[in-house]
Amino acid sequence: MLPGILGTIDTVIGRAEAVILAVGVLLMAVNTVGNVIGRFVFQYSFFFTEEVNRILIIMITFAGIGYAARHGRHIRMSAIYDALPVRARKIMMILITIITALTMFALCYFSIGYILKVASSGRVLPSLQIPVYFIFLWVPVGFAVTGTQYALTTVKNILEKDVYLSTHMLEGYDDEEIEV
Repeated sequence: MLPGILGTIDTVIGRAEAVILAVGVLLMAVNTVGNVIGRFVFQYSFFFTEEVNRILIIMITFAGIGYAARHGRHIRMSAIYDALPVRARKIMMILITIITALTMFALCYFSIGYILKVASSGRVLPSLQIPVYFIFLWVPVGFAVTGTQYALTTVKNILEKDVYLSTHMLEGYDDEEIEV
């Protein structure tokens, strides 16, 4: 766990991610099952199901990237990294997390620019009549949370002697990884 305010921020973000993911998946399941029941039992399909599921998929995807980073479940191509001694791996992990955090913050910035362009177009979803930019609001949030998670992982690796994939996950593989 991270010390002080950083640990508090990490915990709050983690709980929010878990709630968003759980609620998103449950809402998508209820929406889809409800539509199937409506279509086959009552011969009536909900007109908004596809748009609601699209919104939920975007929300789950971009909340999920932060969750994956938090639990060290991101893709790793580590053939060279694994061959390095511990000190070199630690330095590499610090560099990797700094670069990834900066990339996520840059993507957050660019996604905000994109949302502003979409918002200025005035387009709305056909069924729900919600502005189209609304469904993209999760994108910069997801990138910001993921960038924050990688930045916190950088701090964790600087403060601790072990090498961490995330603030809660020591490096290793499935049979070796230890969530702390």
